Amino acid sequence: MNILLVEDDAPLAMGIEYALKKQDFSVSIAKNIKEAYRIFNEEVQLILLDVTLPDGNGYDFCKQVRQTSTVPIIFMTALDDEPNVVFGLDIGGDDYISKPVRTSELISRINAIMRRQKQTDGLDTGRITSGSVVVEPLKCKVCVNSQEVFLTAVEYKLLLVLLENKGKVMSRNTIIEKLWDIDSNFVDYNTLNVYMKRLREKIETGDEKHIETVRGLGYMWKES
Repeated sequence: MNILLVEDDAPLAMGIEYALKKQDFSVSIAKNIKEAYRIFNEEVQLILLDVTLPDGNGYDFCKQVRQTSTVPIIFMTALDDEPNVVFGLDIGGDDYISKPVRTSELISRINAIMRRQKQTDGLDTGRITSGSVVVEPLKCKVCVNSQEVFLTAVEYKLLLVLLENKGKVMSRNTIIEKLWDIDSNFVDYNTLNVYMKRLREKIETGDEKHIETVRGLGYMWKES
């Protein structure tokens, strides 16, 4: 897997590069946005993106990439408050990891994204329909009231997890483990709450509410 690491902290970048190469990943490092633009090409399969960079911010680079590519983007940032997380997801980020970066967590999240891509490649063409929500797995396409809705990779996976367990109450820990394929200690509940909030805003319209919060237990997908 070819990874573009955009990080201006040289010791941190070297540490991440070392850990990833031990896992047989190929890593290219850009220390600013200008270098990131120069290095980025169709061979890059995942971007690890710092937010605060010497010549701008990672959000702008993410927006530019999203104009032409769906390559997964993981933000690495100390700006882990909810507004920054929501903004990063809204502009096309697939995931985020808080600094200081734990390499075991980072590798687990990268591997989870790789597994999600392989699972998507193996899905059949059958549509999944629930109320006004229609999912075409082979195309990774979601429509609500016949209008296409654009989801990030994590939002899309969250939707599939809920649909596959329709009518069942799922605990937060179970959902987290299915989304990231890692121990729930790596991801706090606030992160899941952000993703759930964004998914609700994108797929629930009018009186049709699908995602029910079961207080003290978790979440459940219902038909209406």
